[in-house]
Amino acid sequence: MNKNDKIVIIGAGLCGSLLALRLAQRGFKVEMYESRPDLRKVDISAGRSINLALSDRGFKALRLCGVEEQAKEICIPMFGRLIHDRKGNEFSSNYSGRENEYINSISRGDLNALLLTEAEKHKNVNIHFNKKCKKVDIENSIVHFKDYKTKEEFSIKSAVVFGTDGAGSSLRKSYYLEKKFLFSYSQNYLNHGYKELEIPANKEGKHKISNQHLHIWPRGDFMLIALPNLDGSFTVTLFLSYNEGEFNFENLTSEEKITQFFEQEFPDALALIPNIKEEFINNPTGALGTVKCSPWFYQNNTLLMGDSAHAIVPFYGQGMNASFEDVTVFDEILCHFEGSREIFDWQTVFKAYQKARKQDTDAIADLAIDNFHEMRDHVANPIFKEKRKLEMSLEKTFPTEYFSKYSMVTFNSTIGYHEALKKGRAQDKALLNLIADDKVHTDLNMAKEELKIILDKVKIETEEILREDEIAGL
Repeated sequence: MNKNDKIVIIGAGLCGSLLALRLAQRGFKVEMYESRPDLRKVDISAGRSINLALSDRGFKALRLCGVEEQAKEICIPMFGRLIHDRKGNEFSSNYSGRENEYINSISRGDLNALLLTEAEKHKNVNIHFNKKCKKVDIENSIVHFKDYKTKEEFSIKSAVVFGTDGAGSSLRKSYYLEKKFLFSYSQNYLNHGYKELEIPANKEGKHKISNQHLHIWPRGDFMLIALPNLDGSFTVTLFLSYNEGEFNFENLTSEEKITQFFEQEFPDALALIPNIKEEFINNPTGALGTVKCSPWFYQNNTLLMGDSAHAIVPFYGQGMNASFEDVTVFDEILCHFEGSREIFDWQTVFKAYQKARKQDTDAIADLAIDNFHEMRDHVANPIFKEKRKLEMSLEKTFPTEYFSKYSMVTFNSTIGYHEALKKGRAQDKALLNLIADDKVHTDLNMAKEELKIILDKVKIETEEILREDEIAGL
């Protein structure tokens, strides 16, 4: 392995662009190929880009590459969830009891454009648009492309190939089609899809509802969410079953049925979306799936990264952050080997990277499914509300001693997703048990001494649950 190795990156989305930027900063020569047009010149969103929530793990990677401050300029802070019930009532739930912990709404396109522009500033990076990867000869690291404009097919020989081409990765497809090695792969879909809508800005170009929250309309089997944009609008996403329940994507086919659905379930949101019928009928319905696979690499030649290796559903707001953290971890592996006196090759790096990363990406996939149920149903549950109140009090009063599962995942990049999953689930169970058994109460005016007693109980109960889980092999 050396800096003169020719590197091909398939996919110039968020992960690919950040990876290209970091490898270029390290002095590697990068050729990046993207099937779509340059999004800085052509709008390619087509109603399929769920707004992104940028948090600490993502910022850590952007900081590594020197673009954190530029990204912050296009962010809108969201300090918590604002829950809307059927009657139009609202109640808020902060993400953290600590000050200055919040997630950020950011446009996928704007962030991608920023990373592409920064990567292109390096003379050792070339980006090729409208070039669709057809397949990869993984044995010889030859990538076969088709130019969408000229219809020409061509091939590129490379020392190493990175696949950052998303959930439908061509490189991953080549892994299981070529059958060169034992490759485990699963792709599981929810029976829910998503459709994007829009709350436009008011006449003054301002937000019609609070722009400091992620808005949720939880309805048990389905939900609506809304994230703010810099232009005063909100990107609204409906998550709904394809074919189950009174209302689903298969039977919402007429303007009358669509109107009935929103009048019954989301009357306050309906009043904010003037073009609901046209948007619902014309915008595509996207699928929600989880990808897990192993191994991510083949010999010395290729590596999957980002959604290509571990696509997840969007309900923890960690898809992009996890992909960015891939780049951080990969960079740490490179630092380790480049700083050692060992002779090593790309396969050594790939193997160490997967060992350091796989457990965590499996964990965030499972956590995202957990949060799907939490967001559409549990946030409106009285016991869940009590638990959140207590967590906020504990975090506010003991900011260095107590971290909720959400805080461990979202605001603490030094804790791996797997550790956050194990400890967070145990802690949630401990809190819910104590509340259900009336062993604690959630009076917001409790003295610090009372809260300390509760904290100690939670710690003891959490450790007992963790020991039981370990014995059970969970």
